[in-house]
Amino acid sequence: MRYWSTPLPGLRETQEAFAAALLDDPDTAFSALLADGTHPGAALLQVYRNNVSTSLSNALQAVYPVVTQLVGTGFFAYAADSYLRRYPSRSGNLHDFGREFGEFLNTFPAAQELAYLPQVARLEWAWHCAFHGADHAPLAPAALGTVPADLYGTLVFLLHPTARLVTSDYPVLRLWQMHQADYTGDQQVDLTVGGDRLLVARPHTVVQIVPLGRGEYALLQSLMRGASLAEACDAALCQEAEFDLAGMLQKHVQHATLVAFQITDTGHPGTSQQAGR
Repeated sequence: MRYWSTPLPGLRETQEAFAAALLDDPDTAFSALLADGTHPGAALLQVYRNNVSTSLSNALQAVYPVVTQLVGTGFFAYAADSYLRRYPSRSGNLHDFGREFGEFLNTFPAAQELAYLPQVARLEWAWHCAFHGADHAPLAPAALGTVPADLYGTLVFLLHPTARLVTSDYPVLRLWQMHQADYTGDQQVDLTVGGDRLLVARPHTVVQIVPLGRGEYALLQSLMRGASLAEACDAALCQEAEFDLAGMLQKHVQHATLVAFQITDTGHPGTSQQAGR
């Protein structure tokens, strides 16, 4: 299709054609200018195209510094160029760009021998989201003391807005740690040791990556999906028969992973409330 339908296109039509041409869409009137190198607009459009490509590639590299170190800047630039054509930025907020990079690497032909790479990318995206996420006041531990014991199982907890859960088949936390500026430990990693279950969050001022046990992960995953405490506890016990629910609740209230709760019990009219805000 051609974006130009009249000799004098409208503003929106012109802008859409220009945006498409910036991403190398050949089927636009602007791209036709590039095919005719004698037109003065061709060189100017190429300047804009280069600026867009460079800016988005730099933004992607800023979000994925560990992936960049693992593959090198040349390979990353090649991957970024392919990515931005498949997943062009759709948001006015540059922090939203790069969301699908882990999924992209999973099918990117040149990265197929690096099976751990998409999982490292997912960890880095979780860190990025946690870093830029919203703040939330912690839950006052005393608030839980006001809940009648027979309603504990009906509690539905709200996790901190920055909280993300990440699982992997490879030791991605170890790979991430090894590529931090302040890391001074062993530079060897055994990719066969298994994967991680991680909580990524910024409950205060610094993003934290916390390894989780099987039951702990199942508990938080269930709560994140809106399950009641009773349902989340059942999920945790299915993973760990000796799961310490009281200890884990205390831990995640103190660490501000859990920041609010709601009592929802149809058998007790009037008991629905918000607490911890």
